[in-house]
Amino acid sequence: MVGKRTAVVACLAALLAGAVGAAPAGARGSDGGYSAGELRRDLAAVRIAAGGDVNVVARVDEPDGAVLRARYGTAGLGSTAPVPWDPEFRAASTTKTFMAVVVLQLAAQERLSLGDTVEHWLPGVVRGHGNDGARITVRDLLQQTSGIYDYIDDPEVRDRLLNHFDENRYDATPPSQLVATAMRHAPLFAPPPHGSPRRWAYSNTNYLLAAMIAEKAGGADWRQLVEHRIIAPLGLRHTYIPGENPYLIGPHERVTIDGPGGVPEDLTEHSYQHTADSGVVSTPSDLDRFFRALADGRLLPAEQWALMRQTVPYDDLPIPPAGEQGGYGLGLRVVPLTCGGVYYTHEGDGFGVYGRPAVGADGGGAVTVSVTSTTALVDEDRLDRAVQTLTDHVLCAPRS
Repeated sequence: MVGKRTAVVACLAALLAGAVGAAPAGARGSDGGYSAGELRRDLAAVRIAAGGDVNVVARVDEPDGAVLRARYGTAGLGSTAPVPWDPEFRAASTTKTFMAVVVLQLAAQERLSLGDTVEHWLPGVVRGHGNDGARITVRDLLQQTSGIYDYIDDPEVRDRLLNHFDENRYDATPPSQLVATAMRHAPLFAPPPHGSPRRWAYSNTNYLLAAMIAEKAGGADWRQLVEHRIIAPLGLRHTYIPGENPYLIGPHERVTIDGPGGVPEDLTEHSYQHTADSGVVSTPSDLDRFFRALADGRLLPAEQWALMRQTVPYDDLPIPPAGEQGGYGLGLRVVPLTCGGVYYTHEGDGFGVYGRPAVGADGGGAVTVSVTSTTALVDEDRLDRAVQTLTDHVLCAPRS
């Protein structure tokens, strides 16, 4: 249910009232490329930027098959065990990239068109208070240019998170009801006529609707579509979609923040993130594999992959080290590098868990950073700047 930043941070912030050193990683770097020591240095900077009391792990998969790893912290508050090398975590909004790939695969098979309207597939669903599904296309949903209100910003939804998180920990609100919640609000804007420049505004509601359309076009539940079209073909053994099941099944970290009176509030188990905007669970190694498969053409035909990378400007992340802001494609951010070229990414921000996967444009090098809270939520702008720097260092390092 929860996938993106401001509302989640605002809600959980109201709950707020000895690190283990990095374990050895590979020793790459003698050829002038990015080294294990540099990864430890950059990950330490990420940890400091996130407040210093978080647990962090990073994995780099190099084009030649070499792997670099680094970690700081423990498996959770009160634990003396180190952070797992490849922890499972809720990928949150990185789920949107998985969902976008499914929709684009269906488009490649001519089972839907990106120019189809929401009204065509979901008659009467986007209507009322100025909402008009006949003006919004599937492309608008994937690119966050629909103008539809983000259901997470609804006062009742916020109240459940803000004041009644534990009572609603096993929330199983169906996506249709969450969309109906968004329809109680006027849109931020109406998309202009076809061919006109699009305005961008992030809304989790877009991906609930995209999944509902994919289910009709694909003839299966969105979870099955992702599993059969992405997870199984790529052999992502530690990637799954638990749905309403609140538990993670593999090695993972405990997620905590200081609640009222300084009593730790454990956020690890919950069902909030059970929908297509945020419901995937994965690991650094699996996310590296997924993004590399996307970038090297294994998941999409060339036409759909090109469409996925056509961007509009976004304004919700810091300007990266290259000094130029990136753009938002179809469930994908395209970010410039200081050495020229770009990388592809989609962040995931949930309940005290922050995932940052990225892959170079050639599909060779990939890196994923996972950050988990132990006492407080992080300053996401500071975290993003530090992760952007680490990512730039990884992907701009010389390679033989």
